[in-house]
Amino acid sequence: MKHTLGLLSALLLPSLALAGVTAKRPNILFILSDDQGYGDLSAHGNPVLKTPNIDKLHDGSVRFQNWFNSPTCSPTRSALLTGRHELRNGVTHTILERERLDPKATTLAQVIKGAGYATAIFGKWHLGDEAAYQPGRRGFDEVFVHGGGGSGQSYPGSCGDAPGNTYFDPTFLHNGVFEKIKGY
Repeated sequence: MKHTLGLLSALLLPSLALAGVTAKRPNILFILSDDQGYGDLSAHGNPVLKTPNIDKLHDGSVRFQNWFNSPTCSPTRSALLTGRHELRNGVTHTILERERLDPKATTLAQVIKGAGYATAIFGKWHLGDEAAYQPGRRGFDEVFVHGGGGSGQSYPGSCGDAPGNTYFDPTFLHNGVFEKIKGY
């Protein structure tokens, strides 16, 4: 796993360079859903849940099919973003400052930004709420995230989310400025 990011870069960057010479660069959309299991998609054989739109995306996408994740979100997220085991990233849990991604770790966003891509993150970051750990310092050009593990989640030992935040009409951090939005 420690060489995953290097391998991804070695495979991805030459194809991106070639794509830039022969055609327009492809868009890359990386979707990481939270608390979704493999069996939660009808494309994976679920007989009850119907997910036709996700199934269409599934069928036309590159999928990581040999991936092992951690039992909690922050360690898994750190491993996916860096290609390194979460312990090498300093991320061992989701609370009490154990969710902070090592500032020295290189992220996939930094790698593809170095290849000339514009990068963005929307939704859950959960790899450190303090300024030094924010996604804008980790290779993301556009940032629209909530704090902590979810809207309205704060806990001792971390900055957590915006005070008084809720899932309905929440406040998000948009490029370093809090912005209240309408909806769920």
